[in-house]
Amino acid sequence: MNRRKFLGLVGSGIAASNLGPALSMAQDRSQPTSGRPNFLFIICDDLMFRTIHSLTNPEVQTPNMDRLAASGCAFTHCFHQGSWSGAVCLPSRTMLNSGLTAFHAQAGIDEVPTWGQTLGNAGYDTYICGKWHLDTTVLQRSFKEMGPVAPGMLVSTPMGGAAYDRPRPGDNWQPWDESLKGHWLHTQLWANQTPDRIKHADVLYSDCFIDHLLNKAAKRDAPFFMYLGFNSPHDPRQSPREYLARYPQDKIEVPPNFLPRHPFDLGDYYIRDEMLAPFPRTPEDVQLHRREYYSLITFMDEQIGRVLDALQRSGKASNTYVILTADHGLAVGEHGLMGKQNMYDCSVRMPLMISGPGIAAGKRIDEMVYQHCMYATTCDLAGIPTPQTVEFPSLAPLIHGQGQPPYEAMFSYYKGFQRMVRTKTHKLIVYPQIQKTQVFDIQNDPWEMHDLSADPASAEVKAELLQQLKGLQQELGDKLKLEA
Repeated sequence: MNRRKFLGLVGSGIAASNLGPALSMAQDRSQPTSGRPNFLFIICDDLMFRTIHSLTNPEVQTPNMDRLAASGCAFTHCFHQGSWSGAVCLPSRTMLNSGLTAFHAQAGIDEVPTWGQTLGNAGYDTYICGKWHLDTTVLQRSFKEMGPVAPGMLVSTPMGGAAYDRPRPGDNWQPWDESLKGHWLHTQLWANQTPDRIKHADVLYSDCFIDHLLNKAAKRDAPFFMYLGFNSPHDPRQSPREYLARYPQDKIEVPPNFLPRHPFDLGDYYIRDEMLAPFPRTPEDVQLHRREYYSLITFMDEQIGRVLDALQRSGKASNTYVILTADHGLAVGEHGLMGKQNMYDCSVRMPLMISGPGIAAGKRIDEMVYQHCMYATTCDLAGIPTPQTVEFPSLAPLIHGQGQPPYEAMFSYYKGFQRMVRTKTHKLIVYPQIQKTQVFDIQNDPWEMHDLSADPASAEVKAELLQQLKGLQQELGDKLKLEA
């Protein structure tokens, strides 16, 4: 992808008239569109599963995500299927928007109808605002209209400088400093707003999204599919000073699986994410980064509340499914790690909540699912044929209490460095390049603190997990041979 072309695109807020010809598939007119439900989809970046106050972490203030969980269904064990890139969000979003599994999505997305394209061809008005991170050609055929569209990461100034290796003596980078760019955006550059102001990305995206919802989508007869991508809570984790004040650093809990260093090199041990904090980690380092992480989550949560309030004002709420998820999780101090390039639950799991017509309030589903199932799920809920190219199944039967769980085990991977299989009770991680394995009894050790791979009592479980892992590799087209 031409980066210069992409950055020019994301700053311009392309109008619908520029995008219409890119939707090459004929519109499905086999069913009337007026009775179909709307979809309001929100995807966050780096939001780990242990960040929702009412579901997993009372330390984090998330009243609006709590509100969404209370009004609908929360999947408590949602995963991503892996990554061919250090930027794990890109593969995760590729799978989400193509419906293709991990080893088909990278090359295959250009050959299949995308999620937005399929809904658009079925008569939906499709709109995106915020982070996209996929190719511009995929963007153009996925959405008919758009607000400001952001790249994969909003870089703070100076690039690669003060936002890293923190805390350290002499570093005065502060999350609320609007001169440091990152999430602090000039509105004239991003949304053609005059006079120019500096707005936080979460506010800018929400403003544009709400404006489209109330002034366009709500006034049309066609159903809508609206896609809101927050860059938050991805670093640089910037939010207003008053949100940091809600989380005194010395009061932040250090996770029980904290380590000064990970016990071995996972493959990309010194990748960009891991350079955010010094080596070895200290509890104070983790408290600083978690404080900023939680503060940004709470600030983002407030913008989510504004979107939910606008949906109520639009008159469309009763026929709208609201879906909230993330591309993956994040370690932020667990296991001596800061990033997501690992197979621990903190990184491979994310929230997934859906509310809307016919969904019981306060429902919890503990079955293991992939976030990438949303493509098929929305087609199912809308009564639209799911394209045959989509490989992840619909979760609509689970939501409505019907059918069997779609998966017995979860697969995930990271490049050639890591392979994982996870059941409801155990997890096996294989590191083929260093000939190492880990086995965890997830049921009794949810923080993954006790590796049982060398325990003779776990030998049978380890062998069974390895066979499951190899079977999933074959099923998914993973050609990496495991000798564990």
